[in-house]
Parts: sequence; C-alpha cells; structure tokens
Amino acid sequence: MRIRYRTEYRVLLISVTVLLATFMACIPASAEEATEGGIEKLPELTEMEEEMGIMLTEMGVKYIVDPNDIVSGGPPMDGIPSIDEPEYVTVDEADRWIEDNELVMALNHNGTKRVYPLQIMVWHEIVNDHIKGEPILITYCPLCGSGIAYERTINGEEVEFGTSGKLYNSNLVMYDRKTNSYWTQIGGQAIVGELTGMELEAISIETVVWRDWKVAHPDSEVLSQNTGFSRPYGNDPYGNYYENSILLFPVENSNTTIHPKTVIFGIELNDTFKAYREDDLIELGSIEDTIDGVEILVERDDVGIVTITNLETGEEIVKERDFWFAWYAFHPETELYLPEGVVPEPPEEKQDVPLGPIVPLLSVSIAFAVLRKITK
Repeated sequence: MRIRYRTEYRVLLISVTVLLATFMACIPASAEEATEGGIEKLPELTEMEEEMGIMLTEMGVKYIVDPNDIVSGGPPMDGIPSIDEPEYVTVDEADRWIEDNELVMALNHNGTKRVYPLQIMVWHEIVNDHIKGEPILITYCPLCGSGIAYERTINGEEVEFGTSGKLYNSNLVMYDRKTNSYWTQIGGQAIVGELTGMELEAISIETVVWRDWKVAHPDSEVLSQNTGFSRPYGNDPYGNYYENSILLFPVENSNTTIHPKTVIFGIELNDTFKAYREDDLIELGSIEDTIDGVEILVERDDVGIVTITNLETGEEIVKERDFWFAWYAFHPETELYLPEGVVPEPPEEKQDVPLGPIVPLLSVSIAFAVLRKITK
C-alpha cells in the first residue's frame, strides 16, 4: 500500500510540473539564456553560412532560429535525463511490464531489432545508443507525439545528445555535448551555436502497438526499465494531452484543417513536404501518390509499420511520425493528403490553455524540490 501511495504521489508531483508549461510558455529565452552552457562563440560567418540564412547574435553566436523564439520547457538542461548506457531485456521479460495496448518505438537497423517503450521514453526523451558499433540517437517528444531516430556522428565523430530544457514550436530542443549547440528534434537541425545549419541523418523507426510488434518480432531487444533513474515507468504525466486540442506551448504556424493531435507521417521529397494521416492508412492499407512528378507508394502493414517508397528509384523515403500541429509548425508549406471526397471536420475545442499562471507558480518550487529528493 505504501509503495502504491509513493508511486501515485510521485506521478502527481511530476504531472504538476508539466502544468508549469502554461506559465513558462510565456517566457522566451533571451539570446543570453539560449547561449548559456558553454556554446562556443564565433566572430564571423562564411559566405555559405550567410546564404543559408545563418545570423549572429550580439554576442557572436550563430543562429538560424531567433533565440527569443526558443522558450523554457520548465526543467533545466538535462533535467529530463537522457539514457546514455541503455540496457536491454528479451521480449518475454519485457512482456511482464509492458501492456499489450502500449505504444513503443521500434526499429530494425542493420539486422538488429530494438524496442523503446514510450512508458520509458516519456521520462527521458533521448537514448544515446549503439547498434553494432554505430552511434544511434533515439528521440521522443511527448508534446509533439514524435518518435525519430538519427545517426549521431558529426564530422566523423561520435557525439552524445541531451535535453536542453528548451522548446521551439512546442518541440524538444536537444543539445550536443561536444559544442552545446541546440538542435530541433523534428528535422534534426542545429539552430543555435557552432554547428548551426547542420542536419542529422534520419533513420527509419516505427511507433507501433506492443502486442503487434512482439508477435512479429519476438527476437527483439527491449530497452530495460533499469535505466539508473527512479521514475514511475508505466505512468504517463501528460494524461489526456494526446487526445485534446490544447497546446501547452506556442507555435509559429498553425492550421486547423484537421485536429492538431492527428497522427501523421510526414516526408520531404525534392523540397516538397507532404503529410499522410495514420487513420487513412489504417483504413486503406496503401496510398499511391505523386509528389513533384515522382510516384510514391505509402504502405502500412498489419504490425503498423509504415513504409514510403520512391517508385522511380525503389528507395525508401524516411518518414517522420508527428502530431499534425507539430509537422505544420515546422513545415507550413506542407501538403496534406486526403482521400478523394473526404472533407475533414476541424476540431471544435478551443486551443487556449484553460489554466492561469497561478497553479504552475505555486507548484513549481514544491514539485522540483520533491523531484530532487526522489532522484537522489
């Protein structure tokens, strides 16, 4: 009974911390704040950097996103700790604590199958992993519903990533532990710091239901709950955030054609962006489409794996799984595929946050103080 009480108390406190988003969203990071943590300052730009739209702050720090548009998410840098030494268990062992209907991130990379349960990722957001010696970055942003994987080799060197405590377009802002440059999770682009303008190479990864993946891939390795941190895995502090239309943080671009939390798969082909709704793929199974004159095939199998193929080259197009609002915030020029005759109904709910700043202000000091004790 005492263990259950402590777990529920812990979840309540961390959930209260999430509410801090309402207040913190109103506080942008100044240029000075956005360049704290040892980001290397460079005095001038190359001609190529200027052509890319890279600029310098008054302090001489490169940026492609105005630091004033980067807001605090509440926790400090590494306040949401990345998993840097991941351990793995078998599917049978993981099946004891993962419910059948839970979502997991899963990949099959270079012959290795790995699963990253969202019940763990929601508390850490980043896993610095290796697959057969190759440095891999596994990322998840609960606010955007985005599970994305990247190579984490920069200029031929392995680099670790962590959570910056900042958000841009309501999306996780990562930082690399070599230069402290800031990177967006969606798009994998460096936006502030020495490496501004660079992009990480995306790797195909799925977000699927555990019951389906475990049957199809029983030889998978599953991220263990033995992370080195004390967290109530299996409890999600975001509650019904994933279903309602409320956004806790500001975004630069918005569109109400469909519900903001609609799950989409977004791709870029020849500088053209397009999104496909998960619901359409569940109903249709496959979609044939043309983007910029190129024929593509979007398929979803019985496990939930979505594959997008360039039919001209036969190559896979790596997709990105996001909520619609997040994809649109970064790509307002995007097209949205809708089956012929389908006219979507926009959400009826208002997107204003129904909470004033009083609750977060009163809760923040208590929540973080207790969390520090729990972590120790």
